[in-house]
Amino acid sequence: MRKLFLIILLFAIRPVSYSVSEERTAIHPSDDIDPYQLYAEMELENTINYVAFQQAVIGYNKIQEKKKDIITLIDFTKPSSEERFYVFNVKQKKLLFTSVVSHGRNSGDLYTTSFSNKNGSYKSSLGFFITQNTYQGRNGYSLVLDGLEKGINDRAKQRAIVIHGASYSNPSVIASSGRLGRSLGCPALPQGISRRVINTIKDGSLLYIYANNRDYLAQSTFFSVPAERG
Repeated sequence: MRKLFLIILLFAIRPVSYSVSEERTAIHPSDDIDPYQLYAEMELENTINYVAFQQAVIGYNKIQEKKKDIITLIDFTKPSSEERFYVFNVKQKKLLFTSVVSHGRNSGDLYTTSFSNKNGSYKSSLGFFITQNTYQGRNGYSLVLDGLEKGINDRAKQRAIVIHGASYSNPSVIASSGRLGRSLGCPALPQGISRRVINTIKDGSLLYIYANNRDYLAQSTFFSVPAERG
């Protein structure tokens, strides 16, 4: 009887068997989002440039300051006559907005080719930003942006680089001039959509401005692509 009891006890306390990968997951759970999987699940192939999307999600995975599951992506490889402003929810896997958007007057005409972090440059800046509070200014309802990358966009507040609506960003402008009007460096949206977009992304969501710019990638703390030698 005692022998039978010991056998039963031995089976009752035997360790649970699981793989090394399962053990790592249990000890080091990862909330990182796979850019490729998300891109495929959202069926964005004909809408958003994958490289731009991938870089935005990489930043989302790394940046702790974010408070929302929302990413805004601006793809400045596209002309201002095309939609290049995207807002999506990474947890809901949902594209919330697409729109045209203006760039800085000294960054280029139809295409955005030159970027700056300097006061008075009237150029757009690249990289990652966190959205902050809203206010009513000379451009109407506006959204403050905090640039997260030193030397690249960290003067955004000093330069008053904000998201706002503007008549020169309305799609009707494209019909007459072939492109949108240009800002002093702000990503300006069509007036009919600006308030809804701002209310969706304000207070702690991530904004990424992309341009396939090698100099930016070499300087950014979020990427490690070496600059080409001349």
